[in-house]
Amino acid sequence: MCMVVLVTLVLSKMFLYSTPIERNVKNAIPASALNVADVVKKETIFSTLNFADEYLPSEDESVKKKIRRSLKAYSFAKLKTHKLHKNASSWFPKIEPILEQYGIPEDFKYLPLVESGLIEGTSHRGASGMWQFMPSTARAFGLKVNGSVDERQDVIKSTIAACKYLKVLYKDFGNWTLVAAAYNVGGGSLRKTIRNQRQVDYYKLKLNKETGNYVYKLISTKEVIENPKQYGYKVKSVPEQKLALKNGDAEEPNRM
Repeated sequence: MCMVVLVTLVLSKMFLYSTPIERNVKNAIPASALNVADVVKKETIFSTLNFADEYLPSEDESVKKKIRRSLKAYSFAKLKTHKLHKNASSWFPKIEPILEQYGIPEDFKYLPLVESGLIEGTSHRGASGMWQFMPSTARAFGLKVNGSVDERQDVIKSTIAACKYLKVLYKDFGNWTLVAAAYNVGGGSLRKTIRNQRQVDYYKLKLNKETGNYVYKLISTKEVIENPKQYGYKVKSVPEQKLALKNGDAEEPNRM
């Protein structure tokens, strides 16, 4: 009888002490899994980042460092404005059909946001309009720029001119990432750099600071426009806006 009582007490204590432990382990698994998922998500995002379907070399640690810094710079916490998203909503419906018509990758719609998305008017170098054309380049691709008219300010005409310019650059470089860099620094300058360094990979070229960061800015702009809430913006993503309009829903107002 004593033996039975003793066994019963031991089993009772085992049950009492084991139950909370099992519960804690069970509760700990999801938390641990979430932490792992967060880390994986942060790391795998680099393998998905691309410009015109030319992917970021995510295995390069220096590239990772630059894109992290660029994404942070384009977050709402740093910019404190929704102007990029507001301009995207306004400009993209006009830009996208023209890019398609001329066979230019859709991702080039982000170029005006990097060039002029947060500034107004003419730069100190004389570049103007959403595509930030210099007067000579604008005229070379069919835009009127004189004392009485400046077609760089015309969204449709300037986008057509930009497409013509981008096609010329692609014929020269054969790579859309290099085309974007050439748009920033100039085709002649980029050709000279490539020739001198004997290197055709944008991510390995030693470029001036502005051009060296240019494609990172384009990719970061694309990322925050397509996934705004992940970067602190209180607006719908462009795909969400398109779906809402297609379904006849009212578009969420942009907040400034």
